[in-house]
Amino acid sequence: MRPANEALIVIDIQNDFCPGGALAVADGDKIINRVNGLMDDFATVVLTQDWHPADHSSFASNHPGKAPFETLTMSYGPQTLWPDHCIQGTAGAEFHPDLRTEPAQLIIRKGFRAGIDSYSAFFENDHSTTTGLNGYLSARGVSAVTLVGLATDYCVAYSALDAARLGLQARVLLGACRGIDLGGSMARMMDEMRAAGVVLEE
Repeated sequence: MRPANEALIVIDIQNDFCPGGALAVADGDKIINRVNGLMDDFATVVLTQDWHPADHSSFASNHPGKAPFETLTMSYGPQTLWPDHCIQGTAGAEFHPDLRTEPAQLIIRKGFRAGIDSYSAFFENDHSTTTGLNGYLSARGVSAVTLVGLATDYCVAYSALDAARLGLQARVLLGACRGIDLGGSMARMMDEMRAAGVVLEE
């Protein structure tokens, strides 16, 4: 069992991010057995869930003439446009059926505001609108987080960077994550995480 001040943050292991989903990460389902096993090692377990309205501004379908994976400038900065995914109430937004959910004490839904995307478990993409996760962890006496899930170079990395920025010890188990690698994003985000003091382990 890990010390009581450590939490496991399981990022976005949802149907749309797994093989067959609308924004599938290659082998995204292959991490589930390991993630399930990790849950018993932590007193605090949190799951995050992408939870978009159908008119979400990050969907390419809501920008005529734009295609998925193009970049658009939003009020908060550059935004990658995605295929429609994890729409509220759909099967794609549900957790993968093999993922254990009963050990989780908290589920953080993110990306539910139509006008702004949310990669991080802690903040939306303006880096100031909070999800409330930091306050919850603080109240639980958590000072260190281990992050696993999907995708390494987006929601996992942004969550890890924010955790470090908030003064939490942050560790990413790369073997329990899978990445998208869009335009070199894997190498770039690995460098950013290392520079921020995030511990990267297999």
